[in-house]
Amino acid sequence: MSRRFPRALVLLVVLASACGGGEPVKLAPKAEKLEVKPPPPAPTTMHLAIDGTSGKLGFDMEAPIEKIRGKVPASALSGEVWLEPSDLAKSRGLVRVDLRDLELYQRTAPEAGKEFGEEVKNDTQNEHARQWLEISPDTPAEELAKNTVIEFALTRITDASVTDLSKVTGPERTVTFTASGDFLLHQRKAEKSVKLEAVFRYDGDALREVHVKSVEPLTIGLDEYDVRPRTGFSKLAAKTLEQLSPKVAKEAAVSLEFVARPDGKATSSGTPTSGAPGPSTDPSPAGSTAAPATPSPPAAEPAPAPAAK
Repeated sequence: MSRRFPRALVLLVVLASACGGGEPVKLAPKAEKLEVKPPPPAPTTMHLAIDGTSGKLGFDMEAPIEKIRGKVPASALSGEVWLEPSDLAKSRGLVRVDLRDLELYQRTAPEAGKEFGEEVKNDTQNEHARQWLEISPDTPAEELAKNTVIEFALTRITDASVTDLSKVTGPERTVTFTASGDFLLHQRKAEKSVKLEAVFRYDGDALREVHVKSVEPLTIGLDEYDVRPRTGFSKLAAKTLEQLSPKVAKEAAVSLEFVARPDGKATSSGTPTSGAPGPSTDPSPAGSTAAPATPSPPAAEPAPAPAAK
């Protein structure tokens, strides 16, 4: 009996190696969408909409013989921000990205240590990326709608260089901070933190817009979000991500940039979030949580995500 046990253990190790080896993959919990609870009601809280014409979301994946750069059009970005200018730590936000028009570009080297060639768009690689993410044409419509969504829920702000915007003067007021919250990809979510810079642009005392961009990229592990080699919807490829790792990176460094503007919608307290100071002219009853009409037209809403191809 004592001899059989070591043999059985060796057999298990061999089988594990055949399946890819390495540490067991720790998948992030399943989720279909994220929700953000707005900050507590306050007269100074403002609601901002993310502009769908000027944002950027991209990622880089670097391996010894291949560098991949991915991007989506500005129209793929949308979302909202609840800004508390007197206490930025209370601000909340939700950024959404539609992956339907994702594009990948690559640079390759003949071997590790050699010079990389020119960047090109490889149609086969783009097809494979959609299979890995399960957003390929054979994906059922219901699953496609879920898998094309990336979300980041801002639920905590720390290490802010400025906490009260009223203590800073000038038409542009720059703040750096660490944003933390759940990151949703491929119907899985995990808490992440990223360092951001926000430039608050004012017209007098009225906030006109906020320009937010990454100071450092957010690292996302593909294994954690079950993004791995597939040949179609729910069809795993013969080679694992671990086996492809000399050529394909196992992590993506994600960078984000967007502009958000006050849109006049109500915050959780029922107060319109117009950038103009002064008392509200909202005719709706106090305490209403619906988005009321305001005398001035709101800023343009983010452009709708493009239809599935």
